Amino acid sequence: MQSPHIRRFRTVAIAEGISFLLLLFIAMPLKYFADMPLAVKYTGWAHGVLFIAYWVTAVPLFTKLKWDPERIVGVGLASVLPFGTFVLEWKWLR
Repeated sequence: MQSPHIRRFRTVAIAEGISFLLLLFIAMPLKYFADMPLAVKYTGWAHGVLFIAYWVTAVPLFTKLKWDPERIVGVGLASVLPFGTFVLEWKWLR
C-alpha cells in the first residue's frame, strides 16, 4: 500500500504538470498569436498555486519518508521541465 504522502504528491504533481503544459502550449500561443493575454493570466495563476502546492506536498517526502537529499534535485528539475512531473511520477512514485 502506498503512503498517503506519496498519493497526495502524485495527484498534485500530475495537476501541476498539466497546468504547466497548458500554460506553455495553449495559453502562451494564445497570448502572442491571438492577442489573448487573459489566457496566460488565469492559467499562470492556477499554475502558480499548483507549483506552490507541489513543493508543500513534497516536503513530507523528505522529512517523514526520509527520501535521499539528492532526490530534491530531481523533484526540483521535474517541476521546471515540460513533462518532468510525468517522468517523476512514472519513475519514482509508482
